[in-house]
Amino acid sequence: MSSRFLSLSQRSSASRTGPWLCALAVATLTACGGGSDDTTTPSSATEAATVGPLVFDLPAADAALAAETAGIQAQPTFHAAPVILDEPDDTDVADPGASALRAPHAQRVSAALAGLSTQRLSLDRLLAAQRSQALAAPAGEVNAALAATSTVQTYTPAQIRAAYAMPALPGAGSAPTPAQAAALGAGQTIYIINAHHSPNAAAELAAFNLKFGLPACAAKAVAANSVLPLASASATGCEFAQVYATASGTLTTAVPTYDAGWATEIALDVQWVHATAPLARVVLIEAVDASLNSLLGAVKLANAMGPGVVSMSFGATEGNYTASVDAAFTAARMTYLAATGDAGVAVSWPSVSTNVVAVGGTTLSYGGGMRSETAWAGTGGGVSAYTATPAYQNPAVPGFTGYARRAVADVAFNADPNSGQYVAVMPPGTSAAKWMSVGGTSLATPQWAGLMAMANAQRGLAARLPLGGPHALLYGQIGAVPGSYASAFLDVAQGRHGTCSLCTAKAGYDELTGLGTPNVGSLLNLLSGSAPSAAAPVPPVVAGATISGQPGVALSAAVGVTAPNTVSYTLAGAPSGMAISSGGVISWASPVAGSYAVTVTARDTKTALSGQGLLTFNIVKSGPVVSYSPMAGVAGKALTGSFSIADATTGAMSIAISGVPSGMAFSGSGLTFTAKWASPVTGTYTLKVAVMDAAGLSTTANIPVTITAK
Repeated sequence: MSSRFLSLSQRSSASRTGPWLCALAVATLTACGGGSDDTTTPSSATEAATVGPLVFDLPAADAALAAETAGIQAQPTFHAAPVILDEPDDTDVADPGASALRAPHAQRVSAALAGLSTQRLSLDRLLAAQRSQALAAPAGEVNAALAATSTVQTYTPAQIRAAYAMPALPGAGSAPTPAQAAALGAGQTIYIINAHHSPNAAAELAAFNLKFGLPACAAKAVAANSVLPLASASATGCEFAQVYATASGTLTTAVPTYDAGWATEIALDVQWVHATAPLARVVLIEAVDASLNSLLGAVKLANAMGPGVVSMSFGATEGNYTASVDAAFTAARMTYLAATGDAGVAVSWPSVSTNVVAVGGTTLSYGGGMRSETAWAGTGGGVSAYTATPAYQNPAVPGFTGYARRAVADVAFNADPNSGQYVAVMPPGTSAAKWMSVGGTSLATPQWAGLMAMANAQRGLAARLPLGGPHALLYGQIGAVPGSYASAFLDVAQGRHGTCSLCTAKAGYDELTGLGTPNVGSLLNLLSGSAPSAAAPVPPVVAGATISGQPGVALSAAVGVTAPNTVSYTLAGAPSGMAISSGGVISWASPVAGSYAVTVTARDTKTALSGQGLLTFNIVKSGPVVSYSPMAGVAGKALTGSFSIADATTGAMSIAISGVPSGMAFSGSGLTFTAKWASPVTGTYTLKVAVMDAAGLSTTANIPVTITAK
């Protein structure tokens, strides 16, 4: 049996903007139009001061669009655990980082509430169910299964900040330096788009801030006749504004109607965008209703208010309308993020837009050490049926294969309501906060919006323009560069949200969690253009590879790892009999036919940082292999040549040789055969060796024989 060499093939490293017509009553708005990169020239102070009230005129084609989309309604994408939490203790009141290293709060779900659907579970419904013991969920809603123990884990802002390595908050009473303020989003604006009205949004935020020791937000009034864009945000403290938008994208004094579900969405969006970027200005824009046209009007208003980050924790089923409304997400120096959904595999608008960062969800496990995450079973995501693959999504990113069109998600964050996060909610007419454990990609999205604001603040400190669309950076300069990818992201490679072939999380990109969840410190360095600190520990980088073998033929392969220290190895998804040594060599004594995706995790034994890589094993039965060298000789002088056969099967084998010149004879020893020709004759000949093994697989080799004259 001949030895077999394994082939290791490493993956080689390898937006559409549409026109949007804007008419202004007094001057041209520089934020309108395509493009969101660093080449945009900021408006001068004089220009900003002379811009008057905005009036948006839809292109002629939008008249048909308005009719087409009039009936489309979006839904908030949050889930809430069916439990009213105990009030958080006061650990973080004086020190906002005090609870960082302890385990999350655990609280059992009562039997009376355990059957409630978690999808869009508002406090109103939770209280009503608690009173009536009504367990049935509204028709058509998805019931997200909680853990078998029916115990909900809930995280504080300090724990989330620690788990994702966010910059530390300054101590009480201390003034942050400009660098510290920038790391907390100072000077940036985050626009939160929602439908309907929450009368207690400001009061809920104040209660949340007080309980967890977060900076208070000064109220900022924005009148309906305000000159836009807004003045620059404060460089030292948080501001909070709540405004109302018309469907045409203008400010209005008309207060939208209250809706309990959307009010819960507003509470979690406002509180957690602030918990992530505590010094950023937060502008809550409430659309008159949840129709696509009204929500687009709120986005247009955000564009008019000036550069910033737009957070959209809602979704509607994608359709052939999506390209027609994509221009809303092309304003200069604006970054748009949207939730991928909360009912498993599906593609929704606006996250499907190639100009929007699509945010998926995970289940977080953190108790003060290293965090671990799996893909949340409820996270949205998938392959668009309508939107072409954008240029930034390409095979240079590990794992990005098999996606025929735009794939979502792009990135992810904690979203499971069973690993939820505290949210303060006050029903209308009340002033005492009740506490919920909330999740959903709705929760993941505002936190990523906060990260983008923090990156823009750090870019501003270095005299760089805001990011605009960050996709090229995320996929190209980070995702496609192994060291940067491992440093900036935790690659989530476990979990599933459906039964399709792409519905399972894997090493590298996947539709559930995109590139993964952020290691915030490293990610901000890369997004802001700063070089990573030389003192910062670097995670191991594990190279992906494809390994070929034959059934029953032992194979071994060394894993390619780059790491500053010794690493330990583990395998996930390995078939029976496969093992990895302490030196990183994978062995499999008796491979079984099939294709296997095996995730290799290398963990640094000093820093505890880990990296993952995907190895694909293709075990395919092949026919016999004939090895030979061409035969050459001189007429009349004895010639000797040979060939050998390698085969994975045992049992009888048939060999037929044709084209044999007169006088040539053969002898064999095992699977090696010798050809002898005592008196060769000048000419060119071809020996055709046909071999069939015991499994019926055959191979033919043509061996050239050349005899020259004396």
